[in-house]
Amino acid sequence: MPAKESKPKNIIDSIMYSYSTSASPYEEENRILKETVQRLKEEIERYRASPLMVCEVREIFPNSTVIIKIPNGNQFLVNTSSECEKLRSGDVVLVEQKNLTIIRKVPITRRFNVEKFVIVEKPTISWEEIGGLNQQIQEIKEVVELPLKKPELFKKIGISPPKGILLYGEPGTGKTLLAKAVAASTNSTFIEVVGAELVQKFIGEGAKLVKEIFDLARKKSPAIIFIDELDALAAKRIEVGTSGEREVNRTFMQLLAEIDGFKPLDNVKVIGATNRKDILDPAVIRPGRLDRLIHIPIPNKEARLEIFKIHSRNMSYDRKINIEALVDRMEGFSGAEVKAVCTEAGYFAIRADRTNVTKEDFLKAIDKVKQEEMLEGEDYMHMFG
Repeated sequence: MPAKESKPKNIIDSIMYSYSTSASPYEEENRILKETVQRLKEEIERYRASPLMVCEVREIFPNSTVIIKIPNGNQFLVNTSSECEKLRSGDVVLVEQKNLTIIRKVPITRRFNVEKFVIVEKPTISWEEIGGLNQQIQEIKEVVELPLKKPELFKKIGISPPKGILLYGEPGTGKTLLAKAVAASTNSTFIEVVGAELVQKFIGEGAKLVKEIFDLARKKSPAIIFIDELDALAAKRIEVGTSGEREVNRTFMQLLAEIDGFKPLDNVKVIGATNRKDILDPAVIRPGRLDRLIHIPIPNKEARLEIFKIHSRNMSYDRKINIEALVDRMEGFSGAEVKAVCTEAGYFAIRADRTNVTKEDFLKAIDKVKQEEMLEGEDYMHMFG
């Protein structure tokens, strides 16, 4: 009898074992599914949470109350949460929208990211890479390079160096190249900004951006602020009733105050560049602001020859080609157009499956650049009907 009883018991044990082994995978799967559902619920709760408002701290009081300024300009006296770290005037904080309680501090102190205007890689353009502008290079060295390298020289003489210069001339004559070359030669921080970028939508934002750019330049001095297309910001002020024009004027006045205001520029130089000197406001080019006005002209034959040699020195071409004859055909070309001739000549050689540029390639490139210049001029003439 005992032998007969053990047989059913073994059968039950085997059934229980098979059930337990087959159930364990499903339990693991259920556990994973429960965790996934929980994570999705938490994610949905985060999406449903009310957004926090970004505000600025204006004044702090001892009893954990703070005056903040919300984005529309209004100011409120609010409380601070116990988890918030120590605040100072000017800090940016996140507040709850309903009662404006300060939740936490944001690790940024400025509204604009002016760091994007800084060229992280210092310009590497040398004076040798600029041709036909020897006189202009000498003037820039006197105004920008010499005060940054030898400030004691001006103290001994008893004069103050100019605060900035204005480079004006036709497009493509090398104004930006000169600014980058002087930044490289002085080992300065080069802050490049286009005049139109300083014009913002809301009242006071453009002026604040100008102020922060100059503060950044003082912090990273010696520095050079290069404002390209200055005429977009510093055009002659006229009596126009539009709010856009008034905001441009406010930004322009802040620029004037930064160049010639109460705060000294120290080792900060301002270089402006424009194609339209005739429309600039007299206030920006008077002595004490952009003191030195340097005209960058269309290159003459000797200058074109220098520019051509610079841009063609790494090209593979027959050295027996009469370069002077080619340069004579480029009468009226700017430096950028001379460079375009070298580039187009290289393309003609590539199309012909050659690695050597011929005289015919240069001639066809000159004709192509001339044709593009004529078409551009005709488009300009027909612009107004």
